[in-house]
Amino acid sequence: MSDFGRELLACAVEGTSPDEKPVRHVADLPPRRARPRSWPHWADPDVLRAFHDRGITEPWSHQVEAANLAHDGRHVVLSTGTASGKSLAYQLPILTAFATDPRARALYLSPTKALGHDQLRAAQALTDAVEKLASVAPSAYDGDSPSEVRRFACERSRWIFSNPDMIHLSLLRNHARWAVFLRNLRYIVVDECHYYRGVFGSNVAMVLRRLLRLCTRYSPDHSMPTVIFASATTASPAATASELIGQTVHEVTDDGSPQGARTVALWEPALLTDLVGENGAPVRRSAGAEAARVMADLIAEGARTLTFVRSRRGAELTALSARSRLEEIAPELTERVASYRAGYLAEDRRELERALAEGDLRGLASTNALELGVDIAGLDAVVLAGFPGTVTSFWQQAGRSGRRGQGALIVLIARDDPLDTYLVHHPAALLDKPIERVVIDPTNPFVLGPQLLCAATELPLTDAEVRAWNAEEVADALVDDGLLRRRPSGYFPSPGLDPHPAVDIRGSSGGQIAILETETGRLLGSADAGRAPATVHPGAVYLHQGESYVVDSLDFENGVAFVHADDPGYTTFARELTDITVTGPGERKTFGAITIGLVPVCVSNTVIGYLRRELSGEVIDFVELEMPTRDLETKAVMCTITPEALQDNGIDPLQFPGALHAAEHAAIGLLPLVASCDRGDIGGLSTAVGPVDGLPTIFVYDGYPGGAGFADRGYHQLATWWGATADAIEACECPNGCPSCVQSPKCGNGNDPLDKAGAVRVLRLVLREMVAWQ
Repeated sequence: MSDFGRELLACAVEGTSPDEKPVRHVADLPPRRARPRSWPHWADPDVLRAFHDRGITEPWSHQVEAANLAHDGRHVVLSTGTASGKSLAYQLPILTAFATDPRARALYLSPTKALGHDQLRAAQALTDAVEKLASVAPSAYDGDSPSEVRRFACERSRWIFSNPDMIHLSLLRNHARWAVFLRNLRYIVVDECHYYRGVFGSNVAMVLRRLLRLCTRYSPDHSMPTVIFASATTASPAATASELIGQTVHEVTDDGSPQGARTVALWEPALLTDLVGENGAPVRRSAGAEAARVMADLIAEGARTLTFVRSRRGAELTALSARSRLEEIAPELTERVASYRAGYLAEDRRELERALAEGDLRGLASTNALELGVDIAGLDAVVLAGFPGTVTSFWQQAGRSGRRGQGALIVLIARDDPLDTYLVHHPAALLDKPIERVVIDPTNPFVLGPQLLCAATELPLTDAEVRAWNAEEVADALVDDGLLRRRPSGYFPSPGLDPHPAVDIRGSSGGQIAILETETGRLLGSADAGRAPATVHPGAVYLHQGESYVVDSLDFENGVAFVHADDPGYTTFARELTDITVTGPGERKTFGAITIGLVPVCVSNTVIGYLRRELSGEVIDFVELEMPTRDLETKAVMCTITPEALQDNGIDPLQFPGALHAAEHAAIGLLPLVASCDRGDIGGLSTAVGPVDGLPTIFVYDGYPGGAGFADRGYHQLATWWGATADAIEACECPNGCPSCVQSPKCGNGNDPLDKAGAVRVLRLVLREMVAWQ
């Protein structure tokens, strides 16, 4: 038992009202003993002395096993918990290669700049400690690097720290300049590889395959670098890593590092009796507000605390609220709380990282930008304002606490969300559940087509390469479109083709929108153009480093949103209208009165306005907008039900729309339980008269062109998915539906009609039919 964690939890609970009992479950996770091993015989003595000088006298068992595989030239994925020392497993073979081969090169890739910079600092300290490694000169090569640093990296550095975006946009596009580096590249490190999922992961898989392809061509003996993957604990890590590079990968999963005892508390904020939400629904105290109060109370007790929130807006609001409470209970600590998120400028991010690492900050509210391997030691507590979308992410964020082996507290505060409701009432699904398998689909033609064009401009594609990538049909389509030319020796690009700048490997639609201050022209941050209509539309409240702004205008043509400083005292939530068309047969199964399908669809989406809400959650009004319609070709799970079956199960025809609508909302919220996705990655639509034979229909679709694999996973696990959806609705104590079960903040129909009881009947009907007809 973590007595320390229990003591902190008691302090957090003391801050609630006497009649509230927010804690739904408490679990005490026991400590884990260390299993050290001897250093490998092949390790360079000077490198070992550098590790000894840093306090590392002996490695853990999993570090040695992974390092041995990498040294033997076998691709390996190390999948162990947060703070288990995965870095040493690749540092040891890389540094030894540098010490024994003056031409050897290494490339480190991470999904975030902050993580890359953290690992760069560690590499610089290690190489500085070994005289014969002076020529290694570890160097950053990312979007924040000045031009002279990039030039030095290309010409002089033997160990480059970058990200897949820069490899795609710069190194591969200009590979001739990197010939020496690619010819001598011995190791590629792909850190936090579980992060590469969905469309981003599918694009990264193709970037890595393009990189390995060029390394093989430049190598004198056509050999391939050894790839070392580091991952959080996931299901089938070797299979996922193999999908990323198209090669066999060995896995190491037995964690030999020590871990302190931890207390995990599942917390559900109370329903507020003095406020009502949309359509009279009860309002629950927001997870962000609850997390801010818990964080402030923990900081006042002396606990260094990191709070994870789901959005940029949430990070800003949580930090502001925590400061406000500290002004009342511990005013001397008010200025020692800050927010951190992606989208900040580089210098702002680095200053926050330094302040937290050195203890100048006692509390930080962050998006998942700090979820990954940045080494933040000595934290006593982690508060999660809402489930982060996947079990893997939950344990990654939870692992930020207790990083020096001491006891720690982890508090998951449920949001107004069906998945959160389900998890706090069914703790085994979170604490005992096998970790999800990462979902990627490199064969998605919307991913594969642009990637083939990039590969062909780098080096003409052979028939064998096209076959290996399962890209014959896509390549032929590109030939038909005049983008590739087919010759006996392979596929060649059309003259003047330069596809790299147009390919955003993170899957955003249409690039980025720069957010500028109207009066000064100062750049505040950026937003994905595909999500800009919902996030930086005119009138939207935008928060940056604790300061509130209101959006004046959004210009898609020039990629700019202008904002002015203002604190209107409310938040904004975009509302969207959606229409859907089934564009092909797909895969379908009929079970009596129902048909389940995985089908191609075209989704039309339009932001029609936004709600303004008080910070308490109370709705002020709805403001209409005129925004452009976006069409999305993607994949969807489809479920049709005969009207007779609905009536036979107690659902009157007048109740069809509300019952289907409520079931659709809740199903969207629960899909992340079975697929490694975020609720924002998916969308849905329900209709009493659907596009297939006029039948009542529910759709849940991937929010990316061509699909991202999430709908596919939901289709194949529909019984588990919809069973949990019904359980989540039933677990919510509201009488007629609320955001914790069947309401959605994005609903274009204003969450009307919704029938909570009817939704459960619809879901149970589908599950019974599937069992009865199997």
